[in-house]
Amino acid sequence: MSRPAKPTAKPARPHFSSGPCAKRPGWTTAALDGVLSGRSHRSIEGRARLKLAIDKTRAILDVPDGYEIAILPGSDTGAFEIAMWNLLGPRGVDVFAWEVFGRIWMRDAVEELRLQDLRTFDATWGVLPDIGQADFTRDVLFTWNGTTTGVRVPDANWIPDDRAGLTFCDATSALFAQYIDLTKIDVLTYSWQKALGSEAAHGMAIFSARALERLETHRPAWPVPKLFRLTNAGGVLRDVFEGVTINTPSMLCLEDYLDSLAWVEKIGGLPETIGRADRNAKIVYDWIARTPWVEVLAADAATRSNTSVCMRFADPEIVAQGEAAVLDVTTAMTAVLAEEGAAFDLASYRGVTPGFRIWTGTTVEEQDLRDLTPWLEWAYGEVKARASA
Repeated sequence: MSRPAKPTAKPARPHFSSGPCAKRPGWTTAALDGVLSGRSHRSIEGRARLKLAIDKTRAILDVPDGYEIAILPGSDTGAFEIAMWNLLGPRGVDVFAWEVFGRIWMRDAVEELRLQDLRTFDATWGVLPDIGQADFTRDVLFTWNGTTTGVRVPDANWIPDDRAGLTFCDATSALFAQYIDLTKIDVLTYSWQKALGSEAAHGMAIFSARALERLETHRPAWPVPKLFRLTNAGGVLRDVFEGVTINTPSMLCLEDYLDSLAWVEKIGGLPETIGRADRNAKIVYDWIARTPWVEVLAADAATRSNTSVCMRFADPEIVAQGEAAVLDVTTAMTAVLAEEGAAFDLASYRGVTPGFRIWTGTTVEEQDLRDLTPWLEWAYGEVKARASA
């Protein structure tokens, strides 16, 4: 293979991190000019801004009647943990994992909550476990889109409407970029930092009427820390669904989320945000298909993510040297690309198969991805040349 020439065009926004993700196109700090700074989030104005975020979320996502939305601490991690700690216990639990965060929820179910009636279904990087084994008389936990492996469930058709248990879905790298039938989900969590590129620190949880009923009637057998607590002696903290938060929120982060939601409305809502991610991902997948030294980590095309495109090396010369050598090449390429200002934060998540993951979500521009791929080819040639020098 001939060594590629160094490209001349660079991505205008070389931000391909899978979290925090690229800001929306055209974003500047002027987007925060309307922030309610120096004021209490408990003030009339503060609560109104928080409620506005909930109301806009409901409208854009077309959240079904009877569902409620809460702004919670700790990003998506906090939101999902809060759901687990408050709602699990009355039924047996099935946990499905095929990426890092799914395995975190699995570990917490085993080691922290120590659930007695628990089944776990794990898979190696790049494939889904057999979701057909899910028993919906039980509670079922899963991640919709694996940010760390680029593997997603293709749809929600495997979830029955007449389920007896609750479905818990970590959708942080899917929502706003993939269609999710919310009627199939009882607890859905996400953070502002993923598909919308907003600032982190806060998580969102969308609860179905059935999940809310569980919250009303169930008291966990374990202590629930204040930061996780959705109930008190008087019952469910209903005002949490009206913009009252468990702890003090960042009004700067809130304003940034509102700005992102306004951008979504401006460009055409969910159809366009999903379309942008689909078009972005196609650029990278098409490049992988014609590039002999990489391959997609997700084995089944039907399960390939349109937001987090994960790839591994396919060059036999490098792969034969073992995982440590592959990691060295990945690290060197990542450093070269960052030094050139052509791409930042491309390396695979720690502990996953060494390679690259490129965020192709809604806030990334197609042209930046088109400009990125020649730099990947150049960096690969550059690192190989240095190694053989």
